[in-house]
Amino acid sequence: MDRKLIFRRVLVGVAATVLSTLLLLLQFPPFETLEVKLLDLRFKLRGSLSTPDKVVIAAIDEHSIKELGRWPWDRSVLARLVDKLAAANAGVIAFDIILSEPERNDPVLAKSLQQAGNVILPIVFDFSGKDNPIADPSLQATAFQLLSNEQNFSRFPPIEARGILLPVQPLRSSAMSMAHINMFPDADGTLRWEPLAILYNSMLYPCLGLQSAAAYLGIPADRLAVNAAESVQIGKTVIPTDQWGRTIINYYGPDRTFRHISISDILDGKIAPSLLEDRIVLVGATAVGIYDLRVTPYAAAMPGIEKHASVIASILDKRFVTKTGSPANIAILWVSGLLLSILVARSKLVGDVFITAAALALLGGTGVLLFSRWGIWVNLAYPLNNAIFITVAVTAYNYAVEERHARKIRAMFSSYVTQTIVNELIKNPEMAKLGGEKREITVLFSDIKDFTTFSEHHTPEEVVGLLNEYLTAMTEIILEHEGTLDKFIGDAIVVFWNAPIKTARHAELAVKCALAMQKRVAVLQNNWRSEGKPVLEAGIGINTGAVVVGNIGAEGKKMEYTVIGDQVNLGSRVESQTRKFAAPILITDGTLKALLPAIEAGAMNGIIIQGLANVIVKGRQAPVELHSVALLAEPGLPPVIIPCPEMEPLQLTEK
Repeated sequence: MDRKLIFRRVLVGVAATVLSTLLLLLQFPPFETLEVKLLDLRFKLRGSLSTPDKVVIAAIDEHSIKELGRWPWDRSVLARLVDKLAAANAGVIAFDIILSEPERNDPVLAKSLQQAGNVILPIVFDFSGKDNPIADPSLQATAFQLLSNEQNFSRFPPIEARGILLPVQPLRSSAMSMAHINMFPDADGTLRWEPLAILYNSMLYPCLGLQSAAAYLGIPADRLAVNAAESVQIGKTVIPTDQWGRTIINYYGPDRTFRHISISDILDGKIAPSLLEDRIVLVGATAVGIYDLRVTPYAAAMPGIEKHASVIASILDKRFVTKTGSPANIAILWVSGLLLSILVARSKLVGDVFITAAALALLGGTGVLLFSRWGIWVNLAYPLNNAIFITVAVTAYNYAVEERHARKIRAMFSSYVTQTIVNELIKNPEMAKLGGEKREITVLFSDIKDFTTFSEHHTPEEVVGLLNEYLTAMTEIILEHEGTLDKFIGDAIVVFWNAPIKTARHAELAVKCALAMQKRVAVLQNNWRSEGKPVLEAGIGINTGAVVVGNIGAEGKKMEYTVIGDQVNLGSRVESQTRKFAAPILITDGTLKALLPAIEAGAMNGIIIQGLANVIVKGRQAPVELHSVALLAEPGLPPVIIPCPEMEPLQLTEK
């Protein structure tokens, strides 16, 4: 394939990649939406992770509601639950239940919380309305104590709340600590991010999952640190975050991935203490009627308590999802874009489709592998769309620009060669070098004998009618023998072989074409005699040699794909000698030499080649041998070759 053509196609692919890069930098909303959907798909393709048995869910489920009555229950029921969990030596008890309204049995629950000593209660931040700062010692004790790179907050301010919903007193002062349970679904309603830290009243507060894991691991508040806009550190564990302190929730699986235990079964003593001992017990609702259901990558309705469980498990397992940054995503986009551009540029349309499909599969498969094996979230939306962009752009370029080139080739060669050859040239335009090149060709000149005299003695209508019949018949034979019809010069025909499409058989095809032309002339002569029309005779001269072949003419005015050079002129001179030697077909020694491989291969049986003379034609100094070519009586006989007689070169003065 032409290198310039490949280069232009690659540039088209590069332009598509530049566009994709701009869209990535601008965070093009449709692609951003597609990317989070592709993240959801990666969760599903990865499947469920092995869950740590250190996290269990004490569920307010349908069974518990049936046994204990409709929700909400009296605080004494929750007090009994805390007592049961404490008696079973639960490691941490974390509530996902808002306890912001006072009830008569709050003192009972407060006593149980204080005796257990390991209960975390939820708080909910408010982001609407007026600022409502509350200074509460028990709340402030739960805040992060360490903050580094605080200057990053000037560029990426943390999520800041204006108000807060706290557990009632005396519950909040009786709990071990508190943590927020705020959730921020994406624009499509799916919950993918967990805000590890929220700013309220100039202090940062952790989420329930983070606080629960820290308490379980025995990490005090003074060892919880926020590295602004980068990470949160819990002991020696570093949790990656985005600029706003959010981490990607590494969901461990669909609903009931973690062990669910009905609260009524715990209260009734039906659960072995070993299932609760030294575990983080999350107390929350799973019953559909309580409406604590969230849209997650795994399901359209999953209990929110499952989200907290996944956050805790990922901290305990140190198994986080890390999102690649813009530099890495741009690098992936450009590497894949350039490789695909080069491959597509060198392929045809059908190949482009397979190459693009393979590229999409490779990119997608790599993304799934990185996510499943190492928790790396690479951006796939932009490189996948870029692959489609490149293929569409290159295809559009082919049709919009190269089709014009194809039309040019079709217009240029449709009058010269068969449609099959034209189609081949369109598919492989490099086969027709339009700029001109030196190449060995075989040229054939055919001329009607005494045509001038014939024209003088007949009406123009007769001349044109007979000539058209003759030229039509000759053209059919020329195209059948894969010749390139150069031009008609009055009654003369100029044909050549080995251009634009190369063939090693150019001399063989030319001679066979000449024999077929003379055979057709004989048929025409019989028809003309029977119709009482004048009988025409034609002479054919053939020569083989190096010429200049290409698109020649006035640029932008009239161009013609033709051959020029001394060997072309020699072919014309040879044709003019058919009258002198009374031979319908003459060839030069150059053509005879080019015929030898075909003769040795048995491809020229049934002909006789008779050496006539060694001549010097007008306009040349070097002599050339002339040979006549005719058919033998028996077509299958081996060719007969009679050399030229030994004689001095014959000087020819006529044209």
